Amino acid sequence: MAAVRISSRSGLPSLLLYLGIGVVMGQDGIFDVKFDNAELTQVIGYAALVVILAEGGLGTKWKEIRPALPAAAMLSLVGVAVSVGVTAAGAHYLVGLDWRQALIIGAVVSSTDAAAVFSVLRKVPLPARVTGVLEAESGFNDAPVVILVVAFSTRGPVDSWYVLVGEIALELAIGAAVGIAVGWLGSFGLRHVALPASGLYPIAVMAIAVSAYAAGALVHGSGFLAVYLAAMILGNAKLPHWPATRGFADGLGWLAQIGMFVLLGLLVTPHDLIDDFWPAVVVGLVLTVVARPLEVFISLLPFRLPWQEKALMSWAGLRGAVPIILATIPMVSGIEGSTRVFNIVFVLVVVYTLIQGPTLPWLAKALKISEDPSETADLGIESAPLERLRGHLLSVAIPGGSKMHGVEVGELRLPAGAAVTLVVRDGKSFVPAPSTVLRRGDELLVVTTDPVRDAAEERLRAVGEGGKLAGWLGTGAKDGESPAASHPKQDRRHELAHALKAVTRLGRTGGPKAHR
Repeated sequence: MAAVRISSRSGLPSLLLYLGIGVVMGQDGIFDVKFDNAELTQVIGYAALVVILAEGGLGTKWKEIRPALPAAAMLSLVGVAVSVGVTAAGAHYLVGLDWRQALIIGAVVSSTDAAAVFSVLRKVPLPARVTGVLEAESGFNDAPVVILVVAFSTRGPVDSWYVLVGEIALELAIGAAVGIAVGWLGSFGLRHVALPASGLYPIAVMAIAVSAYAAGALVHGSGFLAVYLAAMILGNAKLPHWPATRGFADGLGWLAQIGMFVLLGLLVTPHDLIDDFWPAVVVGLVLTVVARPLEVFISLLPFRLPWQEKALMSWAGLRGAVPIILATIPMVSGIEGSTRVFNIVFVLVVVYTLIQGPTLPWLAKALKISEDPSETADLGIESAPLERLRGHLLSVAIPGGSKMHGVEVGELRLPAGAAVTLVVRDGKSFVPAPSTVLRRGDELLVVTTDPVRDAAEERLRAVGEGGKLAGWLGTGAKDGESPAASHPKQDRRHELAHALKAVTRLGRTGGPKAHR
């Protein structure tokens, strides 16, 4: 666990630390463990990647990623083609690899790694649009890259480009359809069927996500895309006991990363890397300085994004364990020179992750697109179903940057059928009055009936983002709609009087009142 803390504080993806542990344990290391089973490594790596993609999808917010989907799709299709072509040309003409080996390397390193992207970007306060594009790209581009690597690693002539494009399109379409269907059915079932124990919800969510991969692969679709989309739907479905589920998935994701990276470190032979160090640096330089920027700027031409954001996306194309896993495919297929391909990819990933990971926050600040973390704070809301009473308990945690600080309980203006029943502050709990002022760090227990549960949660989030005047100042339940517009049955005159009263009090006192 010390490695986890070091990784979190340094800004480095955990891959480097665990790869190092594997190298130390393996050949030429302290324990000199002999391990050369590339096929087993590939199978375990695929399984770990499924878990990592599921964890990443569960943590992806639909409202942030929805505007980024077209740009991410372009990066995953057009961008991959540009990256493969430019990188392969560099590997062939500058390093001297034959075209098959060069194309394999170009395809392998064109996949951004989900584990690296998720672990680094979620610690860097970037605009939601940038984070959404990069996270979606890392979830989407595995599918076309896997198809290309398998095609280039097949003995005999490589299929024509239009055949490969058709295969990629078909597998992506099937995988997307399967992922959406499994995610929707799974979320519907979990919201309408009460499981006998709360501890079963995290297991059920992960089982549904993994089953999406199995179903997608079974019908010859992209299992990786299926599991990511299914997990994203589950993660945005407001399922019961969500914080527990999120923590369980996060723990599984860490275990998958640790096991996968250590195994990859065991597979490599350090003394074989010496001869391939400089070729790896050259290929990585072509990829990072030429291929990735071209990929980003060409793919995002139809989108009006500032050049600063495009520059950051060019630098944030983090590689990780996924390229190393994909580099085992030609080894299993027995392609000539596949061991050298694996060594070049291994060195490239380690060297450029050391450079890109720690410098990403600095570049974001230099380009002036880094955000204040306190401004993006969100409420932590957990729901526990009360089936017999047709009600819900919402546990609401108020983070440091929430604008719910200073709002009176009565000013939350929850819909009829919902009420704040308990406040926990500084380790002590009390029943609030309508005039009780909420503070940072408070935990609220909100009881709501089933018909207004979504409206109550929506209102709580709106107040957390916009304060007591949420709705009237542009923050509301439906893209700036006022609460009265969101709930036609409410008395609009009462809402307006309530808002005017708050404005008058703010003007008279100069700020929120103290706790009474």
